[in-house]
Amino acid sequence: MPRTARHQGCGSPEHAISRRAFLGSASGLLLGGSGGLNMLGSPLLAEQMKRDQKRALLIFLSGGASQFETWDPKPGRHTGGPFQTIQTSIPGCHICELLPEIATRVHRHTAIIRSVDAANTDHDAGARVVLRGARLGNDGVKYPTLGAMLARELMQADSRVPDHVALYTAEVGLTINAQPDAAGFLGSRYDPINILSRLAPEGTRLPEALTDLDHQERGQLRDLLSKEFLKGRERDGTAASHSAAYSRVRGLMSCETLFDISQEPDRVRARYGPTLFGQQALVARRLLEAGVPFVRLNRGWWDSHGENFDIHAEMVPELDHVMSVLLDDLEERGLLQNTLVMTFSEMGRTPDINTMRGRDHFPRLSATLTGCGIRPGVVYGKTNENGTDIAEGRVTVPQLFATIFKALGIDHQKEYTANDGRPIALTNAGARPVKEVLA
Repeated sequence: MPRTARHQGCGSPEHAISRRAFLGSASGLLLGGSGGLNMLGSPLLAEQMKRDQKRALLIFLSGGASQFETWDPKPGRHTGGPFQTIQTSIPGCHICELLPEIATRVHRHTAIIRSVDAANTDHDAGARVVLRGARLGNDGVKYPTLGAMLARELMQADSRVPDHVALYTAEVGLTINAQPDAAGFLGSRYDPINILSRLAPEGTRLPEALTDLDHQERGQLRDLLSKEFLKGRERDGTAASHSAAYSRVRGLMSCETLFDISQEPDRVRARYGPTLFGQQALVARRLLEAGVPFVRLNRGWWDSHGENFDIHAEMVPELDHVMSVLLDDLEERGLLQNTLVMTFSEMGRTPDINTMRGRDHFPRLSATLTGCGIRPGVVYGKTNENGTDIAEGRVTVPQLFATIFKALGIDHQKEYTANDGRPIALTNAGARPVKEVLA
């Protein structure tokens, strides 16, 4: 992966702060030196610490994008469809011709996995499988989604920015694909702020009739009543979690400008493009840069039972452009080395093309992992010549989760405690990371 800039600003080397200088100052602080204390008050150090924080972004292609029209084409086969392939910057790796911008970049920071087995072909259950690590909750446990777990593991305790934000381009992605991110037994602090067909959450501004003092006094009254309610209920994690979530409301309101892309230069907004997906991707970059540990971009709706090729001819080029710009932007800002960008769906599409020129639900899919902890230029796994099954390197969803956690430096067998007291590991027992895609 190429080296990236370590700082933002005018570009002068006098304004740079190197990792070595940072570690030296931190050592001075630990040894009691006053220079370390002064350094901790430095805006440059605060910016460097925020930049070094690990974070994650999921681009979720809701409805089931076709692997044939993206990462695993089969040209010339009866299952291949009308599109041709293009050579990528990885020797010997071809992807669909609808992804020309990504094709020139994949060697720099991306691994393609062509052999994910979701083991399910239903939107609802499929989303539960790929977002909860194949744990459906049939045992009565409300399992957290990947986003909630990553928000918890990567969050900063004293952060005023949200821990978890999910942006949806279409209502269908939140309602039909009925498994939005949820914290489950982790508690409501790690539930997402869901933003539907917008760029910012609603309710971050006070009504005109309510002053800031009114809001503070209402908050103080709520805190008082909450403390009284919690007496004798200290072991009730749900009540405590709700209190913690409410306490962050003012922090969210103070972060209102994070969602405002008018703060960006015209050239940056033009670069991302005018589509809602492009604009939400710019919001996502702003959130990641501000230290939000987990952001989900939900691009839908890919459920192409009819006219699959027309749908993908429209949507894949947009994905190609927006994803390319986002990765470039993160890299240029020195963020990509500490940000893991994931792209996958709840399912893939069938090799067979139906009578409506569509592809139906299929349990095999492709995924990409980019940035933090990933070995760039890797193509892992293989499907057979018609794409009807996985031929090499099958990757289960728990394995994919283990790989994601490992890339971010998280112990994938770390245990949480569910509401009923049982220990729950981040991934199913026996799941192992795919070491071939890890740096």
